[in-house]
Amino acid sequence: MISTEPKIPLAERMRPQTLDSYYGQTHLVGEKGLLYKIIKSNQIPSMILWGPPGVGKTTLAFILSKELERPFYSLSAINSGVKDIREVIQRAEQQHLFSKPHPILFIDEIHRFSKSQQDALLGAVEKGVITLIGATTENPSFEVIPALLSRMQVYVLEQLTKDELQALMLHALEQDTFLSSYKIKIKEYEALIKYSNGDARKMLNCLELVVNKNLEGKSLNIDNQLVEDTIQQNMVLYDKTGEQHYNVISAFIKSIRGSDPNAAIYYLAKMVEAGEDPLFICRRMIISAAEDIGLANPNALLMANQCFQAVHQIGYPEGRIPMAQAAVYLACSPKSNTAYSAILKAQAEIQKNPNEPIPLQLRNAPTKLMKDLNYGSDYQYAHNYENNFVDMNYLPEYLDGHKFYEPGNNKTEDIFNNMLKKNWKDRYGYE
Repeated sequence: MISTEPKIPLAERMRPQTLDSYYGQTHLVGEKGLLYKIIKSNQIPSMILWGPPGVGKTTLAFILSKELERPFYSLSAINSGVKDIREVIQRAEQQHLFSKPHPILFIDEIHRFSKSQQDALLGAVEKGVITLIGATTENPSFEVIPALLSRMQVYVLEQLTKDELQALMLHALEQDTFLSSYKIKIKEYEALIKYSNGDARKMLNCLELVVNKNLEGKSLNIDNQLVEDTIQQNMVLYDKTGEQHYNVISAFIKSIRGSDPNAAIYYLAKMVEAGEDPLFICRRMIISAAEDIGLANPNALLMANQCFQAVHQIGYPEGRIPMAQAAVYLACSPKSNTAYSAILKAQAEIQKNPNEPIPLQLRNAPTKLMKDLNYGSDYQYAHNYENNFVDMNYLPEYLDGHKFYEPGNNKTEDIFNNMLKKNWKDRYGYE
């Protein structure tokens, strides 16, 4: 193991400074690419760069600013607020007074900006005070407010291919000042490419880890087994783009389902500390509120939705507080999956008999012909009867009396069960 490795990570040392040294995204920056044409025209619209981690979104934004000789400002949605945005816009307006070109404002992880933060960008983008470039790993249709999105072009970046990743590794071994001073040979690429999952930054991090942990003397041969052994021994505890991403959210939801608030808070904290997308966590809590708590406590779904809205408005770090509140509330709520079970049973029935006609008495009859065909003719309006109820078959004939919903054993569904027993005991057999 070496002890004199550089303090700056390899991925940062190898960050391209020009399009000529940029790997991947040929559909955008190749000679026929849209961004290549934009650079040649010396004009650039505000844009969203949408793609998975490690494909060069930040680097591409910086290169665009250099190629077009524009001032470059960068903010991170994780630790920047409305005040930071306004300060950059103010500096841009001052530069405009001196006839300097409009600067580029790059916002990393723009999907994490709250609505108020995105609103603060609107005027400057619309007036052309700044050219906004936002990077996101999430679908901008869902995460960027419509008013801002309509003023921006969206460009999709793709994972790097195996050939591109392999070429990038060879480039690092040949061009990096530190690595090139040793005789390092990659005999097998498969393991490094597997662990990178198309992410150039992750791949370079893996390569650097393997070198730092195994280089002794002046030479090193890297094969798949060496990579596997090194990565397994030094694997991070949480990777929000890999298997642990799914394992931790699974543990979180199962802790809520199991009514354990302590475990739920623990796994929530693990995701918060790892920088997991807070809205992803909130969406999973909404699903859990409907699937696992359901009719035992209908307020759980309201709580989960309110949590989503609050976090969407305020983002990190304050967003962890309503998330913690919601997680504890959901974990401590009574549980019922009866509604979820009911829709699964109904879907299974539909899949077996997808074309069963709607009973005539339930059909809409907007035209005379439909009325002549007895559409809606035997329908009995429930509000015309005592207690707003009439015993009538609403299902297709072959399903008359078939139960999909079975009430659970909790206070709310005990009330439902009493109503069903009173109204539908003879038809559905509720007891």
